[in-house]
Amino acid sequence: MPDESTAHPAAWPPAPIRTERLVLRASEARDRAAFVELFASQEVGTYIGGSRPRDELERAMPEVPGRRPGLFVIELDGAMIGMTTLDPRDAARPGHLRPEGGEAELGYMFLPQAWGRGYAAEACAAALDWFAGARPGEPVVLTTQAANDRAMRVARKLGFTEVERFEEYGAEQWFGVWPSATPSG
Repeated sequence: MPDESTAHPAAWPPAPIRTERLVLRASEARDRAAFVELFASQEVGTYIGGSRPRDELERAMPEVPGRRPGLFVIELDGAMIGMTTLDPRDAARPGHLRPEGGEAELGYMFLPQAWGRGYAAEACAAALDWFAGARPGEPVVLTTQAANDRAMRVARKLGFTEVERFEEYGAEQWFGVWPSATPSG
């Protein structure tokens, strides 16, 4: 996996990014309870391998969770409602645009009470715009279970186009690329 300076050469964290309704920012200690809730939620875990036990999360969660390059907390009215990430895609996993892998992969998770209001598309569009400015021309990919209708709608709304499908984690996965990038192979 590339080191953090390769994955995110832009200064991290960037200044908070403001959209019409949201703020994307670095994680803070006040976000810890929302991170626990996010990873303990059975609804959130449906398409990502399941939830984790709340007591385990309470013990293991750092004081400032998610503090790393590529992870934005998504805030609405002063409270965390989710997160979005831009991380290098592991070369050992299926689905790549280039043989060596390492493409930036967009991911996101929201608390269930924030679902269905367009926050995912709004936040991810802002993160993609930031990434395009920080890493012009770099490919961005997205993988989701093909059965995850909500994630498929968000991917289409953001302009991701299907590159391939494959089996991973016991389910069919949809692999798409953001239009600013084109396959080099």
